[in-house]
Amino acid sequence: MRMPSAPAGPAPLPTKQPPAADRVYMHVKQAVLDRRYEGGTLLTEGELAQAVGVSRTPVREALLKLEMEGLLKLYPKKGALVLAVSAQEIADVVETRLLVEEFAVRRAVPAPAALIARLEELLEEQKRRAEAGDLAEVAVTDRCFHAEIVKHAGNQILARLYDQLRDRQLRMGVAVMQSQPDRVAKNITEHAEILDRIKAGDVEGAATCVRQHLSWVKVLVRGEAR
Repeated sequence: MRMPSAPAGPAPLPTKQPPAADRVYMHVKQAVLDRRYEGGTLLTEGELAQAVGVSRTPVREALLKLEMEGLLKLYPKKGALVLAVSAQEIADVVETRLLVEEFAVRRAVPAPAALIARLEELLEEQKRRAEAGDLAEVAVTDRCFHAEIVKHAGNQILARLYDQLRDRQLRMGVAVMQSQPDRVAKNITEHAEILDRIKAGDVEGAATCVRQHLSWVKVLVRGEAR
């Protein structure tokens, strides 16, 4: 005797896509941050609309938002120019990072076990990404390593200020690693040194390592080798 088949379960709900303007915004922003759209590239509304599969109206909305964030410059009837990372911007970001991160690492030591475990995890992740040659993800884990220390300084206002540098840090990180490939291995070594000082509870040693680690960016801005 044939048994009746079990009733079919409810059909899965279709995945809801983000609004069209948000899709364009994320597409362009990610491409700018990982330098698939390099400084000096002129983007047109038509090309972006076709790439993302939307009309031109949400493209305009997304480009306006990206212009406000300082990543693009809009030119009516021409398109949007991807702004290059300037030496002054790099110097300003490094100066801000030095002020924030040296203070933060002093406040984070002695470090709780959770911070040490997270820094070890990020360091291993950075090594894996470097071995795979994924510079965009190396930059992300690099930034997360430093942000984790800032977060554990216990100052929420400072953490929010630091987070505002996120996009600039990621874009600068990819740019520098593309022009100075040996910096990837050096970064990992210097991160390990910072972590060792934090584990040892060495406040002054950790602060010195952070200061030396960030100083190389200023050196590169001046066109020198280190």
